[in-house]
Amino acid sequence: MSMTDLQPAARILMVDDDPGICDVVSEFLGQHGFHVRTAGNSREMDSELAIGAADLIILDIMLPGEDGLAICRRLSGTDAPPIIMLSAMGEDTDRIVGLELGADDYLPKPCNPRELLARIRAVLRRAELRGVNRQLGTGCEFAGWQLDLVRRELRAPDGVMVHLSSGEFSLLRSFVERAQRVLTRDQLLDMARGPETDAFDRAIDVQISRLRRKLEGGAPGQNLIRTIRHEGYMFIAKVRKL
Repeated sequence: MSMTDLQPAARILMVDDDPGICDVVSEFLGQHGFHVRTAGNSREMDSELAIGAADLIILDIMLPGEDGLAICRRLSGTDAPPIIMLSAMGEDTDRIVGLELGADDYLPKPCNPRELLARIRAVLRRAELRGVNRQLGTGCEFAGWQLDLVRRELRAPDGVMVHLSSGEFSLLRSFVERAQRVLTRDQLLDMARGPETDAFDRAIDVQISRLRRKLEGGAPGQNLIRTIRHEGYMFIAKVRKL
């Protein structure tokens, strides 16, 4: 699965005063679908953010002038994007302080680019989920159905409770969080996979078929999950926060 399937054109701002590291990381992340900009210090970082927003900041602790911890403290509590901190020293104290100041993750330098990529993916997924949770709250309504995201309960338009397996709930949640958007199988796998998801990766089409049947049971003839040929699936209903 390529990163373009997961986070198309995600914007990364790397703040590090080592041009060599910036070049290596920028090239690697660019190969995985990211748009990467770089800054060598806090002043350049602020200028880049003024020019255009970033979806995530990779922030080195050891910077000339205002260091990474001070920058993290300054950005904490604002609408700043999530932050992954890097430290050449790799001290536990730096890691703890950075996380306490609001960093979303931490890696010692030098770091494996593939591990950094995995951390970026995870942080972006959590950030997206937080944004969706703020929008949907504890539940939502679509086409007469009601989905309680806390109790993990689905109620049909006639008021009857419909049982969902863990995989079906994860799948439906992924759909309602991204209603009226085409989602590929790989995207659905990545968004819905979790410790409570029952063999989801081996049976995604089966899960979708089962979920369709349950949704059609409450509104016969209404197919809320549309197959988009050669692309994936789309949840066509409008979703409203409860």
